Amino acid sequence: MYRTLTALSFAGLVLGQQVGTQTAEKHPALPIQVCTGPGACKNEETTAVLDSNWRWTHVTSGYTNCYDGNKWNATACPDGKTCASNCAIDGADYAKTYGITTPSSGALKLQFVTKNDNGQNVGSRVYLMASDDKYRMFNLLNKEFTFDVDVSKLPCGLNGAVYFSEMDEDGGLSKYPGNKAGAKYGTGYCDSQCPTDIKFINGEANVNWKGSADDPNSGSGAFGTCCAEMDIWEANLDAAAFTPHPCKVTEQTRCEGKDCGNGDDRYSGLCDKDGCDFNSFRMGNQDFYGTAKMVDTSKPFTLVTQFLTADGTDTGALKQINRFYVQGGKVIPNSAVAIEGIDPVNHISDDFCKQQKSVFKDNNYFASVGGMAGMGKSLEKMVLVLSVWDDHAVSMNWLDSHFPTDATATSPGVARGRCDPAAGEPKTVEAAHPDAYVIYSNIKLGAINSTFAATS
Repeated sequence: MYRTLTALSFAGLVLGQQVGTQTAEKHPALPIQVCTGPGACKNEETTAVLDSNWRWTHVTSGYTNCYDGNKWNATACPDGKTCASNCAIDGADYAKTYGITTPSSGALKLQFVTKNDNGQNVGSRVYLMASDDKYRMFNLLNKEFTFDVDVSKLPCGLNGAVYFSEMDEDGGLSKYPGNKAGAKYGTGYCDSQCPTDIKFINGEANVNWKGSADDPNSGSGAFGTCCAEMDIWEANLDAAAFTPHPCKVTEQTRCEGKDCGNGDDRYSGLCDKDGCDFNSFRMGNQDFYGTAKMVDTSKPFTLVTQFLTADGTDTGALKQINRFYVQGGKVIPNSAVAIEGIDPVNHISDDFCKQQKSVFKDNNYFASVGGMAGMGKSLEKMVLVLSVWDDHAVSMNWLDSHFPTDATATSPGVARGRCDPAAGEPKTVEAAHPDAYVIYSNIKLGAINSTFAATS
């Protein structure tokens, strides 16, 4: 996964950590179910909150932007602490500004491009809330996580992502004096890429900033924000992957320099940026996932991910990650590996990761930072993330095309999907597919084999 921030593309969107009063914050309802056995599920009245990076932020004394285009306001933001004190983050109009709607109870629709009064919004990222000011925390060990997804309108180059990040329950509100907004306003993001394009980290502005050469609204600062990440689902209608990404740290951690793992430091940073992925196409079955394939992406389906522990308890060491699909009333096991030198399994384990990295000639940094056991420690306290985005770094080629793009496509591990490498260029996909969207629904957490069943 090579996630980069996809943000609003109009000038009114800037970031901060105080609380503004221009727009009231109202979280869209997104109820989930928690199951103890088949048919034994209870509703939780959870909601969704928009990430703070997408929000309008202005000086506390008025409407002047704290960040304009891809540059900081030097007057309001001479340094990180002063900027956090001077800038207020406001509530969001989820539907009108960001294209985030709830088409039915328990369903969330994320529009890729949304025209609005100020221009347009591109992509979004939301988190599941347990209350008005706390994220819903998940322990995934010895559990399964299930949801329905419709990717039929999500073409090559886009990514409808569902994943867990080891964020603080209150978004860093209690830890960092400069953060007055907290989880209610979607603060405290982190992931295994240790992103440096987050404008406020640990209650301070990331003001040592360089604007992006190809994105007029983004850039990168001296700091990144790292934590373990479990990618349940990164996908479009042509390709899909699930990937654990452990880290050396077990909580949200601000990084600088080598620890962020950028460039030549990729395999010496705090987190495993590559992860250990299972992409059916990459693992040798090119007819399993896609339009009119075994899992037919022209129609909605259910996705089940199980986290098995060595001793079968909620505190045991993570041993194996299983994947199932349910479509048309039928349970479809994940495809088995069909690559010489890798056992024909259909799950993720330390043995699978070791063999895959060896055959694909990839660095097994996954093992170096803790492997499955390390990932399991982080799975005890995770926040659910749902998003849709395009990729300014490598055009989503790592997911749905061949990557690295200069490698021979027939070499083991290079081909990840059928998409043209150019299809995911942001300018191309934003112009060609502004009406793209993804719908997530019927989210469930439960005991193993409690959240799904065959009906035919």
